[in-house]
Amino acid sequence: MKEVYDFLKKCETYYIATMDGDQPRVRPFGTVDIFEDKLYIQTGKIKNVSKQIHANPKIEICGMADGKWIRIEALAIEDDRIEARQHMLDTYPSLLKMYAADDGNTEVFYLEDATATISSLMDKPVIIQF
Repeated sequence: MKEVYDFLKKCETYYIATMDGDQPRVRPFGTVDIFEDKLYIQTGKIKNVSKQIHANPKIEICGMADGKWIRIEALAIEDDRIEARQHMLDTYPSLLKMYAADDGNTEVFYLEDATATISSLMDKPVIIQF
């Protein structure tokens, strides 16, 4: 999981795909955190991505860095504890302009049943499950 975290940090911006009914939706993300040995992402409850994840927690993540790309299939599971939200905000203090751990909007999800594949044109794919 640490290798996946490091790769996403290196990407800076990665993309999350969700489903909106029968229409796929993709948007850029930049937050990734490890808390209590789980990989987390963050968004706001008022955003469509939050509504889509709650309706169907199956997500895919894709990003590129250093000539390699990562694809992650996972379930996004909400962690509604203030400690998890605060840990994310402590990791990304720039989010404090828009979010607070107790604002009723900040939301964090951890990835469960995840399979990450790191690939390149030159190397054999590396598969990481967590």
